[in-house]
Amino acid sequence: MSATETITRPCQPDIQYHPDWAKYQARSRQRKETESLQTSLPAGFPQKLFSPLVWEGKDIEKCDDWIYQLSEVQLDEIDAALKSFKVLGWIIILTAVALQKPLGYINDSTFPLPTLRPILRDLSRELHNGRGFFVLRGLRIDNYSREDNVIIYTGVSSHIGSIRGRQQDTRLQNGTSPIISHIKDITSITEKGKIGAPSNTADKQVFHTDAGDIISLLCLSPAAEAGESYLSSSWNVYNILAKERPDLIHTLSQNWPVDGFNNPQKPYTLRPLLYHQPATETTPERVLIQYARRYFTGFLAQPRSADIPPITEAQAEALDALHFLAEEHSAALDFQKGDVQYVNNLSIFHARNGFTDAPGKELVSSNNVRIVANHDRRHLLRLWLRDPENAWQTPEPLQHRWDTVFKNVTEDEQAFPLNPGSLRKTVGS
Repeated sequence: MSATETITRPCQPDIQYHPDWAKYQARSRQRKETESLQTSLPAGFPQKLFSPLVWEGKDIEKCDDWIYQLSEVQLDEIDAALKSFKVLGWIIILTAVALQKPLGYINDSTFPLPTLRPILRDLSRELHNGRGFFVLRGLRIDNYSREDNVIIYTGVSSHIGSIRGRQQDTRLQNGTSPIISHIKDITSITEKGKIGAPSNTADKQVFHTDAGDIISLLCLSPAAEAGESYLSSSWNVYNILAKERPDLIHTLSQNWPVDGFNNPQKPYTLRPLLYHQPATETTPERVLIQYARRYFTGFLAQPRSADIPPITEAQAEALDALHFLAEEHSAALDFQKGDVQYVNNLSIFHARNGFTDAPGKELVSSNNVRIVANHDRRHLLRLWLRDPENAWQTPEPLQHRWDTVFKNVTEDEQAFPLNPGSLRKTVGS
């Protein structure tokens, strides 16, 4: 008589991209009732972080000192820098879709801002050592072509972070890498089943981080309705978890299976979501949280891969805890046309409300790129930046990811698409 042995494989928890409060509460109760949860923090981790980077959203919403309003004199200086760059002869090759390699040569020398630069350098220090974000307000979007707005955005940003990052992990067929990304709902002009990131939809985008040190967003046009931008201090979230749920700090600081989304060379990677950096003689103690929920739940055309290790119930609870705490303590930012938002991606979570665009007329360009033309359609441009002078140390498990974004990005490699193009896998968007 033979015995039959049953092997039970771990299953992915019941968790989706959009957090479910009832499921979160039920999972939390179940774990507290059935598990022996750790009651102390990992060795060396701080009981509480003290820093301007720890803030409450309700306090941010009561003030506006995080907005830097550009003056007419400063806007004229930006206009002069644009003209100076173009006179230099860098703008040589233009197509209907992209500014080619000359834009890669934009830097703080070729886009000179003699009186504004010291202010922008102070604001970069605020990003790294102060509150962790600010909004530059008042760019004259309507006065310029799309090409010129891209040049201005890139030029001004070069004084905040001189290193620009790749927006996707593989190069285009011509050997270039997109440096700028379009954050826009393109579901109406994209084949169904091709979209795998919420940034290309009008859907709510839950709290997360991107790749790189600084995330920057320029508002070309706001939505007709909603689409608010939300920020939340991850250091504040850490303090709450350290006090109330130290077991989840353990969970976040252990390895997680990050989905490679059917990448045959690397189906998944193992890394923590939370990193502790003790104080040194030159740097303060820091905690970094780096995660995007869709890498553990999937989203639309990129579902969670079935042949990689599932996350655990503890990890599912930790994901929900990060989102709901960030949401509870977040600040809603009024994102206006011409605003540029700069955020410390290592200490702040960001999210977006769902939105409604005004109906637009669909156009087809000469190279068959479909564009919806309407000024009441939410359209942002994104850059990932690094400031070598003020940059934080990159945790070793994140170094490969950071290298993919920032390492050896040459001037000639950089491409600046003027409109949303073909959808390709991005780096942590």
